[in-house]
Amino acid sequence: MTRKYEVRSVEEKISIVKRNLAGESAASLAREIKSSDYQIHEWVKKYLDGGEEALVNKRKPGNPLARYANRKELTYEEQLEYKVALLERELLKKEAEVERLKQQNARKGVDIPRK
Repeated sequence: MTRKYEVRSVEEKISIVKRNLAGESAASLAREIKSSDYQIHEWVKKYLDGGEEALVNKRKPGNPLARYANRKELTYEEQLEYKVALLERELLKKEAEVERLKQQNARKGVDIPRK
């Protein structure tokens, strides 16, 4: 059985947390938003520890190109964004390779001639 996760806005989380702190039970709020009371307790804990900023959704790592790969047709702007993302990824790979080679040469004690 797969679960579908629903991303909630910061405003919605704050509203639920404030209602819970005002006295409504986590179980009734969880039923209302079709979530678990554990989730409500986690939001309250984060809110009490870090305020409203703690409830902001974190950006998850992943493949930035996936949003383009799953679409059949891209607009011109999206095609350009896709090409830029590919070039940025390639640049990062090249920079990492250069850094690795520099470290490898430094361990060997090789002097790199300057032009």
